[in-house]
Formats: sequence, structure tokens, C-alpha cells
Amino acid sequence: GSQNETTIEGLARRVIELAESRSSVVFVPYDQAYEAGFEDMRRRVPSTEKLQRLTGSTPTFDLDSILEAVIAFERTQSGI
Repeated sequence: GSQNETTIEGLARRVIELAESRSSVVFVPYDQAYEAGFEDMRRRVPSTEKLQRLTGSTPTFDLDSILEAVIAFERTQSGI
């Protein structure tokens, strides 16, 4: 976890890069991806302040480390 803002597009591109994938990002309009009435956040700015305040704990993994672990797990699970 971190407090670095990211976009869904940025996250997708980072996964593609870390996975060394030849995939591409596909943009799907909201009205096709979600049901009528769905409201999405326009900005995602994570905060770990509440975690720190309640537990005294701070995140030890950055986004790339987490993504690399998930990619490795998924590759193991799928036999790649």
C-alpha cells in the first residue's frame, strides 16, 4: 500500500509492463461496463493514515511489489 495516486489506466499499463505482456489496454465506455446508475470515483488517492492511527502499522510493500507477487501467484496457479 502507498499513498500514491494512480489511475485504472496507469495500473493496467503497470501490470502489462511488469508481466512483460503483449496485451493492450482496451477502453470500455462506462455505459457498457456498468449498469445504469453506477457512480465511480473520478480520483483514487489512497490513504494509510487511519491504518497507522488505529494499529500503529505502516505499509511495508509498494504497489510494484504487490503487483509482482500477484503476477507470480497467477502464473504459478495457471502453470505458466
